[in-house]
Amino acid sequence: MNGARNQVNVGNLDRNMQPLLVKDDGMNWLDPKQSPFCINGFAWINEEKIYRRLPLKPQYDITEPVDILADSTAGGQIRFRTNTRKLAIKVTLKGKANMFHMPATGQCGFDCYIGEPGEQVFCSVSRYEHTEDHYEVVLFERANQSMLSITLHFPLYQGVDEVIIGIDAEASVLAPPNYKDEKKLIFYGTSILQGGCASRPGMAYTNIMSRRINREFINLGFSGNGKGEANMARIIREIDNPGCLVLDYEPNCVSTELYKETLPRFIQIYREKHPEIPILVVSKFPYAQEIIDPQLYRERLERLEFQNLLILRLQQEGDTNIYFYDGTDLLGEQWQEKTVDGTHPTDLGFLSMANNLSPVVEKIMI
Repeated sequence: MNGARNQVNVGNLDRNMQPLLVKDDGMNWLDPKQSPFCINGFAWINEEKIYRRLPLKPQYDITEPVDILADSTAGGQIRFRTNTRKLAIKVTLKGKANMFHMPATGQCGFDCYIGEPGEQVFCSVSRYEHTEDHYEVVLFERANQSMLSITLHFPLYQGVDEVIIGIDAEASVLAPPNYKDEKKLIFYGTSILQGGCASRPGMAYTNIMSRRINREFINLGFSGNGKGEANMARIIREIDNPGCLVLDYEPNCVSTELYKETLPRFIQIYREKHPEIPILVVSKFPYAQEIIDPQLYRERLERLEFQNLLILRLQQEGDTNIYFYDGTDLLGEQWQEKTVDGTHPTDLGFLSMANNLSPVVEKIMI
């Protein structure tokens, strides 16, 4: 049989699988870095005006992998209100989709949520030709011109050089609703925190939490490289107006011995500048490989005991704003079915994480 005939091109068979490309240019294209748009999730954007999660030239040395991953835009959001009938975006990425077990929509796409804080619902995601490093797509079209609150989530695993928002020529843009409080919720950790392997950006667990807790979230997940380095603690403590710091980097700790060294030091360095800010340490959930490698299970339990004892000791020494969350059941029931590869959650796994962590963070944040 003809091999070419056997190749399935779903876009030719199902129009719902085709990219949603902009068909005309009669739109008003706006830079979201300009008022009244609000860009959140990038702690240094006001100074540097770029979509990056760390300073371009940090005051303290960082590793090359962290420097590269800082260009990934996980946790970034564009918020605004508009009465446009059509919403589109033009995006220039720093690279093409190239991951093996994470969709291009999660790695490189933007997704769109509509609604007021606490009531946001998913509307659409950028469907584009994933072999390209740029795209121009429609996010929605509608008949009426009522005012909507919009939240666009940035890509999780690729950098963004430019994004431009397209609205109807006669439509207007207003500032988004204010946060309930300007204090930021800061998360530091691993590929799981960064969003691997969510199908689209809004399903990273910090983005899910941001739709429930009306605060700015700062996602500092560095895939394979959030290892608790002292200089990362020094950089993170420079983020102004913190409301809580979540340390979720155990899966990248390299070894139990190194984790026992880095975690107390990280906490101490952060405490030097923020003695009263709540700190939440989260332990890792089980990985599927523990079934065939008992050593992984024993090491996880050893670190779990260490974390419990460390936080208890710090509390007894007078730190009343440090907390521990046992992540053993973070994915909930049937946790084995909530990962892509035995390690990185699916959207369902991230939803379970957000369900479990949201009330904890809400209770301790200031």
